[in-house]
Amino acid sequence: MSSSIDSVLSQIRAASQVNSGLKVGFDTIAQPGSIRPNSDVGGVNAQPEAFSNILKQGIESVNDHQMSAADMSSKFELGQSDKTLAEVMVQIQKADVSFKAMTEVRNKLVEAYREVMQMSV
Repeated sequence: MSSSIDSVLSQIRAASQVNSGLKVGFDTIAQPGSIRPNSDVGGVNAQPEAFSNILKQGIESVNDHQMSAADMSSKFELGQSDKTLAEVMVQIQKADVSFKAMTEVRNKLVEAYREVMQMSV
């Protein structure tokens, strides 16, 4: 399960590296979709994923953690699990931390949206 968190974090890091290497000229600002990542940045040649895909994968990962923790907990309570109490508690804590992180991301997105909406044009 921690590999899904690691994969989401690596995707976010890759996206931030790609976004930090964007070359934007005055002619590309007026043309949506014409901004391309600089392939020279840190040797990264990966194509950037859409933000919505990264967000969707993050939400799915949080959901997986929640479902796994609930399943592990109910199996432990019924005595049908070979997991120890410590393993169950760690899984529950992972689900809790991932949910709190997702909530913070949501809060930051809402805050950014409000700031953009308050900008005068």
